Amino acid sequence: MKIKNHIILFLVLLAVWLLLNSSFEIHILIVGVVVSLIITLIFCRNCNVFSEIKLTPKAFFYAIIYVFVFSAALIKSNFDVARRVVTPSLPINPGIVTVKTKLKSKIGRLILANSITLTPGTLTIDIKDDILYIHWIDVLSTNIDEDTQQIVSRFEKYLEVIYG
Repeated sequence: MKIKNHIILFLVLLAVWLLLNSSFEIHILIVGVVVSLIITLIFCRNCNVFSEIKLTPKAFFYAIIYVFVFSAALIKSNFDVARRVVTPSLPINPGIVTVKTKLKSKIGRLILANSITLTPGTLTIDIKDDILYIHWIDVLSTNIDEDTQQIVSRFEKYLEVIYG
């Protein structure tokens, strides 16, 4: 498992390097490989960050789909919040709701919480085991199952395949 973490971290760092440089010239590739390798060896001695990631074709496919699902949710919630800002007469009902997740892995829950927080109108306040406490700009229900369906389910089905 330890070598898996090193390889994934190295590849992620190298990908970020190449994206930031926007070039595949040989000297940029060499520097990127060297820097990524050094950072991986220094900072990934006891790292278990990627141990919960499933490296299967299905998980990779779901990760790509998740980017689009998250982007669609992000755009939709941005328009919703913008509409509420420019139309102050629209009713809002802010409050804190409790939702339940089926995700077992810690990193899966972390990504779920961050995905919820990054979509405007919702903010993850706390995570305790499989319960997330979320501030919602317009609380539609106080039923945990309905809130889970509204907020969590669109992300969870993809994250469950990727992280478990």
